[in-house]
Amino acid sequence: MTGAAGMPMTASAAPPRPASAPAARLAVRAAGDDLVVEFGGDWKNAPRAPGVADLEAQLAAGPHAARWRVVGRELGPWDSRLLAVVLRVVERGEHQGRTVDIRGVPEGLQKLVRLARAVPERTDVHRGTAREPWRQRLGEGAMARARGVRDVVAFVGECAQGVGRLVRGRAQYRWRDAWVIIQESGAEALPIVLLINLLVGLILGFVGAVQLARFGASIYVADLVGIAVTREMGCMMTGIIMCGRTGAAFAAQLGTMKVNEEIDAFRALAISPTDFLVLPRVVALALMMPLLVVFGNLMGILGGMAVALAMLDLSLVEYWNETVAAVTLTNYLLGVAKGACFGILVAVTGCLRGIQCGSNAAAVGHATTSAVVTGITAIIAADALCAVLCNVLGI
Repeated sequence: MTGAAGMPMTASAAPPRPASAPAARLAVRAAGDDLVVEFGGDWKNAPRAPGVADLEAQLAAGPHAARWRVVGRELGPWDSRLLAVVLRVVERGEHQGRTVDIRGVPEGLQKLVRLARAVPERTDVHRGTAREPWRQRLGEGAMARARGVRDVVAFVGECAQGVGRLVRGRAQYRWRDAWVIIQESGAEALPIVLLINLLVGLILGFVGAVQLARFGASIYVADLVGIAVTREMGCMMTGIIMCGRTGAAFAAQLGTMKVNEEIDAFRALAISPTDFLVLPRVVALALMMPLLVVFGNLMGILGGMAVALAMLDLSLVEYWNETVAAVTLTNYLLGVAKGACFGILVAVTGCLRGIQCGSNAAAVGHATTSAVVTGITAIIAADALCAVLCNVLGI
């Protein structure tokens, strides 16, 4: 075939395909009194190269010799795969008391082997797999709990001393910060407190309406909701809400300050962190929690009233009069007093976990979680103790 100019045309030849890389080789043989470990081929581009398992199998089947020689015959490009196998040869030979000669491999590989063997592997960085005896673990756990109790008692003592300095007018804190904390833990927490207590009142009213209607005692739904909310549920639910909202915030704030070494800076300036950071938070919650409990009780009663009016043949006046007759001043003041105690518990646990925070970012999250768990546990335990004492005292 000729082109337009009469010149002969030939089909363009396809580019030659690159030859496949020679396979990586590993052989163990005897050479006189020596055992020779021979490597060859391409250890970088070959699809598969012998590994440590292949080496172990050949060494186990090979002859016994006092001297091992590592050589490279027709050795092409190589990478860390060859280095790992050569290192295994050296380690196994030294472990068995053999003399290992690696002068037969490229100089670069020799330098890498010497570099890898220059610094021994640290054994203390590996996680231990052996479990301690149960008596040791039990003792260590008991000592850790004892240290935790000691820290709590010491922190509560520092807070009590701070309150004493506050009463005498010698506490080191700023009223401006205290007003900000009061606003954050009071007015800004009002919506969630009212919503949750309203829902709790709705639940109590629904349960009471369903059960008491079967006995023709629908009017006593007001007694059930009023006493339960004012005496127990209002203060408890408000305390749990504030623990998850404000107590966690206290722990995160103080934990972040601990990570940033701001608390250490306070101590270096002879400023008590308890007075400057903890005391305003404790005072703020101790003042705001009773008010939040009052609003929460009102919303809980209104929630029960809404269910009673919707499901039962009761009027607004009947329900309100029965509630006023059932809820005594003692029950109401008891719930408010418990709310103040719960506020102090929330503030103390949140600040304690924040002060105990570690020195990294992850520790702030752990401190926040621990503050919520500790605060809720303290609230439930304190409420149970108060119930027992009230029963003993006939309140």
